[in-house]
Amino acid sequence: MVRSVISLLISTAAVTALHAWEIPETWLERDPGGREVAAIVQSGTSESWAAVSGSILPQVLAAYVRKPERAGGLYGWLLAGRWAALMGEREATFIPRWVDAINGNRAGHSNMETVYEPRDRTLGDGLRKEFVSWVLLHRPFLESFFGQLLPCDYVPRVFSILDRLHQADSIAFERYCQLALAIALVYDVPPPPGWPHAQVDQAVLKRRLPSPLATFDFFVKLDRQGQSLHRIASLSAGELKFLVDLAAPFGELAWAQANVHAPVAQLAETYTMVSYRHDRADSGAFVWREPAYTLPGILMAGGICVDQAYFATQCAKARGVPTMIFRGAGLDRRHAWFGYLDGHRRWQLDAGRPAGQKLVTGLAHDPQTWADLTDHELQFLSDGFRNSTRFRQACIEAEFAEVFMERGNSSAAMRAARRSVNFESRLLKGWQTYFAAAEAVQAESSTVEAALREAALAFQRYPELSQHFSAILSGRLRARGETSAADYQDRMTARKFQGRRADLAFSQAMAELSRAVASRPIVEQMRLFREIVDLHARGQGISFFDQVVRPFSTQLAGKGNTEEAVRAVAYARSAMSPAPGSLLEKEMNGLSQSLRRSVAVKP
Repeated sequence: MVRSVISLLISTAAVTALHAWEIPETWLERDPGGREVAAIVQSGTSESWAAVSGSILPQVLAAYVRKPERAGGLYGWLLAGRWAALMGEREATFIPRWVDAINGNRAGHSNMETVYEPRDRTLGDGLRKEFVSWVLLHRPFLESFFGQLLPCDYVPRVFSILDRLHQADSIAFERYCQLALAIALVYDVPPPPGWPHAQVDQAVLKRRLPSPLATFDFFVKLDRQGQSLHRIASLSAGELKFLVDLAAPFGELAWAQANVHAPVAQLAETYTMVSYRHDRADSGAFVWREPAYTLPGILMAGGICVDQAYFATQCAKARGVPTMIFRGAGLDRRHAWFGYLDGHRRWQLDAGRPAGQKLVTGLAHDPQTWADLTDHELQFLSDGFRNSTRFRQACIEAEFAEVFMERGNSSAAMRAARRSVNFESRLLKGWQTYFAAAEAVQAESSTVEAALREAALAFQRYPELSQHFSAILSGRLRARGETSAADYQDRMTARKFQGRRADLAFSQAMAELSRAVASRPIVEQMRLFREIVDLHARGQGISFFDQVVRPFSTQLAGKGNTEEAVRAVAYARSAMSPAPGSLLEKEMNGLSQSLRRSVAVKP
């Protein structure tokens, strides 16, 4: 767990004595230009950035309340006010909030510092005027910055990286600002020990990112020389963050450029360039045992699926293609494959995944947070609706809603968020702000629950999100005693995704089983388990075993019902029919033996 040490006494007396910074009404009719930015920077440096944002944001929000249809025209000033507010925030305020976000999202890891002690300064202290002026004059960059920024981003480091990259080459930064932003958002904290995968020892593969400047120069040079398979300057920071998370050193990337020549359309073939080591898989030698873990070494020695995925992703990154490694449970074993951004800027998520296991979802590291990202969430990166005018307008409305929430005006936030999802119902941030605001104003249950059904329907192409809103709805029903209605809601959700996303149906089923273990007699628990096995288990494998059979039988044993746990595993085995010698059979045997031993020693 990451923790913070707050040992500094911060005085606010200086801030309260500052004069308000006024925006002439005519300035609000257009984005800040050179004259306006010069005035903003002068006020921010001579007075304080907190005072500047404290003047800009109320004026912009008041103008929005008067005429919400002016949101697009006011947006440039809203972004300027948000940037000023971020620069003016003190580390003593930011760091505890950031630590809470890291811990809340389980994004902390052992490669991070365990103590983050704030300095007596604001987040913007030390930034050069030239860089700040550039940012405030470039609305597209600010839109991307706030559109991409997450609570887990360590802003002091993000700011520092951006400033240094701009100082090193302002001309390159102008053209490749999205690349610079991606690097800053990824390199703000070190990667975890299990990245890019855990099946190679730390001594053999160092979990270190290169310097931000070296990465920026590498990809700028690649693009300028026309050697990149994508035009890097045209990609977004959201795409480029899957490019800059380099695990292989630059020397190996140069080797890949010289020796791997597959075009984007055939990039999946780089996976099978590495010969599969059946001997390692059969003997259970899942961790790399060679003295070095290099791209040419993997190609020469061969490897298992995770080595094939690592080789393919690093070779693709060397040639300017964003990629990620996926790991997941298949029908009869655990597997690793990779995804990449194709020539049409669509994510191909199944490279190296057996055709018979398409329904099994996978997990990948989000390099911006190093937490897990499911592969189906990546549809957001490539779905066409994100390029529409309505989506952009929805994002603007959502930004206003978010700022209203930050400043304590929940009613205005709820109205702006509603406008946001009316423009585009698939904007997740709009719905999140809407429900947070609805809770703050204690909106009527009928209003909130109707919106939850609407959100679940809006995200029906994104099963994990649809299930999320459906689960909130069933939770509200259960909380006021409508248990039957809540159970019906959960079962309908599980049935809806049984064919498309078995993993979500399994998690829904296990949640119902856990409630049964906590509150129902053992006879009813076993009956429910058999119903779930009959509905879901036939033709399934490791995923169902991991998500339902093992946790349910373990819960039973933990409650003292060990004999019933043994019978549960046996019932699941009869339905699942694991192949002789398969990993699934071995794991089911191991679980059964473990449970029987606990029965044998039971007093």
